[in-house]
Amino acid sequence: MTRLKDLIEKIENGTARVGIIGLGYVGLPLSMLFAEKFRVVSYDIAKSRIDSLLNGKSYITNVKDEHIQARLNKTFFPTNDYKILEKCDFFIICVPTPLTSDNDPDLSYIKNASETISRFLKKGQFVILASTTYPGTVEEVTIPILEKTGLKACTDFGVAYSPERINPGIEMGSIKDIPTIVGGINNECTDITEKLYSKVFDRVVKVKDCKTAEATKIMENIFREVNIALVNEMALIFEKMGIDTWDVIDAASTKPFAFMPHYPGPGVGGHCIPLDPLYLSYKAKKYGFIPRFIEMSTEINNFMKMHTVNLIMDGLKEAGRKISGSMVAVLGLAYKGDIDDIRESPSAKIIEELINMGLNVKVYDPYSKSIDTRCGRFVSEKTLQATMNGVDCAVFITDHSKFRKIDPQRIVKLMRTPLIVDCRNILRKKNLDGIIYYCIGKGRR
Repeated sequence: MTRLKDLIEKIENGTARVGIIGLGYVGLPLSMLFAEKFRVVSYDIAKSRIDSLLNGKSYITNVKDEHIQARLNKTFFPTNDYKILEKCDFFIICVPTPLTSDNDPDLSYIKNASETISRFLKKGQFVILASTTYPGTVEEVTIPILEKTGLKACTDFGVAYSPERINPGIEMGSIKDIPTIVGGINNECTDITEKLYSKVFDRVVKVKDCKTAEATKIMENIFREVNIALVNEMALIFEKMGIDTWDVIDAASTKPFAFMPHYPGPGVGGHCIPLDPLYLSYKAKKYGFIPRFIEMSTEINNFMKMHTVNLIMDGLKEAGRKISGSMVAVLGLAYKGDIDDIRESPSAKIIEELINMGLNVKVYDPYSKSIDTRCGRFVSEKTLQATMNGVDCAVFITDHSKFRKIDPQRIVKLMRTPLIVDCRNILRKKNLDGIIYYCIGKGRR
């Protein structure tokens, strides 16, 4: 315990050394944040990432090259040699938590990171898990691996959980403004984690324990998934009734309490919302509970991809085009606007369905270069004009700000068929005269 208390002094005098494992959309921004106050060793198994960072180049939108260059070899040391982590005082695990082919949690990355730390773990060091996972992972997975060393959690080394809340695309300067949650395996570990994180975050919220912190992150993501599913289902109903869902949401948003606007779309994407609810669903079943609400929400949101395809089919039929051989321009590969993150993007599934139905597909995204699907890799056209030439349908998947500036009358002049399917209400208030226009939540204009 004395050794753990020594960490507080290191935090206060700025000599604590922080090791971050995993340099993706969470680990790299977090590395930059901690490097403002501490010496940071950032480890990733991907040599391409480390080579890029060592050359002062970022591969993530919200981390600029100048952020890397300002800290590189001063307080920020990227490496793919895990042995360099050995002298760190804190280890923050920021690795992916995907699903298996059976939609069960895949904790292999967490296990591998824990195994890596266990190779050199010694008394007085501290391990913090940041990856999103089901409640109980720290106690049931991470700690048992670390204790194979013969050291004991709380006695010899510290353990805590602090869920990431980094929103892809957010400016680096805004990350510290987001309140962060910390929960340790005991009160002392919670206090130490709070002191560390308070050096780089403006507000740190302490919770009872690791499980509470793990459950908090899951709750946040399920809240969003369920509300998006509700709005998507309302959109499907209102389409049939001839009601503009977007107008309804705007009107409902004028209520100053008890309503929070969410919007319909072609399905959810990113690493959190499509995957994390299934982590809790898996764990809930271990306790004999069937999480029907969560699983129903997942089904509704997944269906929106097929609904998008159905709108495209309806539009082509109305235009008198044969399905087989028609050309569709998919506008947007990223899962949300103004970023390049294509993880779990609805675009991939929509492209696959279109190809399997015999259509041809072009893709365009001003931020993302390509997307991999089960039908192969699709590379973005270089310009919007090149994308639109000779196509029979343009489908807006991502709500990029640049797309909102598009004049639909100009793009349909390049198209073979004046058909647009709008999944994000991007062309609201635009001149759509002479255009066959379908919009999720509106149906046929």
